[in-house]
Amino acid sequence: MSRLPEGRSAAQPTSLRAALDDGPMSRFQWGAVAVCVLLNMLDGFDVLVMSFTGKAVSAQWGLSPSQLGLLLSAGLVGMALGAMFVAPWADRIGRRPVILGCLAVAATGMLLSAASQSAVQLGALRVFTGIGIGGVLAGSNVISGEYANRRWRGLAVSLNSTGYAIGATLGGLLAVAMTGSYGWRSVFLTGGIATALTVPLAYFLLPESVDFLTTRRPRRALERINVLARRMGRPPLEHLPEPTAAPAGISAGFRELLSPALRRTTLLLWLAFFLVMAGFYFVTSWTPTLLVEAGLSGTQGLTGGTLLNLGGIFGAAALGALAARFALRNVLIAYLTVTAVLLPAFIASTSALGAAFTLGAVIGLFANGCVAGLYALTPATYGTEIRATGLGSALAIGRIGAILAPTVAGSLLDNGWTPQNLYLTVSAIFAGTALLLLLLRPAAKAPALSPQGAAVPEGNSTPA
Repeated sequence: MSRLPEGRSAAQPTSLRAALDDGPMSRFQWGAVAVCVLLNMLDGFDVLVMSFTGKAVSAQWGLSPSQLGLLLSAGLVGMALGAMFVAPWADRIGRRPVILGCLAVAATGMLLSAASQSAVQLGALRVFTGIGIGGVLAGSNVISGEYANRRWRGLAVSLNSTGYAIGATLGGLLAVAMTGSYGWRSVFLTGGIATALTVPLAYFLLPESVDFLTTRRPRRALERINVLARRMGRPPLEHLPEPTAAPAGISAGFRELLSPALRRTTLLLWLAFFLVMAGFYFVTSWTPTLLVEAGLSGTQGLTGGTLLNLGGIFGAAALGALAARFALRNVLIAYLTVTAVLLPAFIASTSALGAAFTLGAVIGLFANGCVAGLYALTPATYGTEIRATGLGSALAIGRIGAILAPTVAGSLLDNGWTPQNLYLTVSAIFAGTALLLLLLRPAAKAPALSPQGAAVPEGNSTPA
């Protein structure tokens, strides 16, 4: 064993995790969070690039609205597949290799999309790209939470959602600037190049999870942990902590999620993700159109939709800042409740343009914060050995809600529903999710971190 520098003592195996939870955030830790935020910015662009270019693609290939709708959904289908079947590998082979591989997949899909020759080819490539994005989103959110201390864990994970919203907004502005001059393919090409350039950046700057190294013990685990400890200004470990039981394979991870100890928590989180992402994607997808149906002009409808997305940039960051002072679950319940109250007021305010635009921006802030809150809550609810599997499966269930919501809303409108009816229904969905979270508590087999980021003693079932 290497000799320790004079004046420094080796950390006990259990103290490094405690030091990360309770100590101040080092520059290295914030750097790890910043890399994850950057990855989410690129994902925001890559996910919504089809929305940015849909009109131009439809015009070139003469697509019907239903065909364009399939293209718009293809990326979400891929993300669901990636979150469900690729993200769990991060619990087995490591967060970092899965993220690097998924970045390469997303970059390849974007670059090939720029050269696609038919709508069928583009749709298949959107699914392929989405698989990569689904893996990146799950892995990067887990790493953000694992490198943040207890106080700033909610903010660290929430900033990923802020990055996603920033990437989507910048992507929309870039698409407007490029599509007219260079065509829709240039937007995909730009996104593909940017994502490809991120692969070497993540290779050199994105660290592996300390919790993963401790739990799974890959080759040279102790040496790798001590390198990370030094970079965070912590003393090295003399030896690894006692091993803990971990699921042997991917299917075992899913079985663990639905074990008697975790089943209640898992099902509640899955239902919460389904409902919140269904409501969120309804709001973001249909607001411009429904504002026009409610009496605004086409330009005013687009303005309302844009303000909603801009508000979303600040919603996740605000939730994270509040989570540094209050229990994350309680902050999320408040966000859900406020969103439920604002939605009926928004659709009733269309006769007063200023009020409608203001409420639209505020709804964007709170609705995006609801999604960010679930992203932050879920990884900390599970132990290290199934953390990526838990978040990935929840994201996959959420994507199903995201895919269904716009289609169901369209069918309801065809059957005579009014915009007011739809917004009242979505308001009830957000309110119902707030009630669901009141039932959420750590499972009997306690995870390493509580939803607030605090250590939870085994058997503690007190809600966060």
